[in-house]
Amino acid sequence: MIRILQVVSAMHQGGLENLIMNIYRNIDRNKIQFDFITHHMEKSDFDDEIEKMGGKIYRFSFLDDKNIFKYIKDLNNFFKEHKEYKIIHGHLTSVGFLYLGVAKKYGVPVRITHAHGTNHENNIKGYIKGFGFKLNKYPANYYYACSKLAGEYLFGKNSNFEFIPNGIETEKFQYNEKKRKEIRKELKLNNNDIVIGNVGRFEQQKNHKFIIEIFEELYNINHNYKLILVGKGKLEQEIKNMVKEKAFCKNVIFLGVRKDVYNIYQAMDIFLLPSFFEGLPLTGVEAQYAKLECFFSDSITEEVKISNNCYFLSLNLSAKEWAKKINEKAKYNRNDNVVTNNQFEIQNATKILQDKYLKLLEQNKE
Repeated sequence: MIRILQVVSAMHQGGLENLIMNIYRNIDRNKIQFDFITHHMEKSDFDDEIEKMGGKIYRFSFLDDKNIFKYIKDLNNFFKEHKEYKIIHGHLTSVGFLYLGVAKKYGVPVRITHAHGTNHENNIKGYIKGFGFKLNKYPANYYYACSKLAGEYLFGKNSNFEFIPNGIETEKFQYNEKKRKEIRKELKLNNNDIVIGNVGRFEQQKNHKFIIEIFEELYNINHNYKLILVGKGKLEQEIKNMVKEKAFCKNVIFLGVRKDVYNIYQAMDIFLLPSFFEGLPLTGVEAQYAKLECFFSDSITEEVKISNNCYFLSLNLSAKEWAKKINEKAKYNRNDNVVTNNQFEIQNATKILQDKYLKLLEQNKE
């Protein structure tokens, strides 16, 4: 068995984290085991499952205390002590140049940096992170990306990176009419309700304010529109405050984090993701397997499109124009939505990554 060191922010519910867990659950753990470096001291959503599957979790405090000198010292102590790791797979790209640099110093032969995004936030903190992103490629020696746009953003156009498809357990998300009725009953939704849904962290890139503006326009067209928001994050309370004074406040359902998000898709009719940027959103893939009509911003790569009811709209359009487009498509037969590309099935993504790990280990034997 080889142990791969996965480096993340924390293993909470989220697109990247779900991807890693999907692969971890399906990989041959007689050959490959995942261990984790996280950057918060708190316990994460997936920690118990990781440890149950045999994974180790090493908690660093950097994203809590922002003490870079302590962080570098902790990294040096870690890699000095843990000589067993031959492969480090970095997903936290903002400080990848630090942990990959220290890993290189202590002789870790395979140092992977993985592009999962296509931009950074438009503020000072975002630009600092963006600068850190670009430094990843120097201490790394293998480059992976979830999409062409993500790879070009992190490593540059015409750079040498490998595409690793995101993967989901597709059978969980398949449309189920019986489950739809159960979940809609649980959420107190009526048969004539038209349910708009979004799954994602409450962060700037996800553009929740615009979601609320679009929903207000939809509500003005038809009071039967309902909005379901799944997730948590630093902007959650701000969005709740934005909604509570509105006439449509009772038509918005905040569900927080749900471990059964695959069930929540069943209750929806339309999936809305007007993000400022995404690498390749797993939620968009999940929603299409649930046969939802999907509306994405055109800043999201069209590589996510795997069905025939998938639309990309410009963020330069007003909320009213988005609402008009959505309302025009609101009446459709869910069974007409057909998935035309199966590359995102978890078995496919897992096999690709497992084969790469084993090949890299063989190539870098001492």
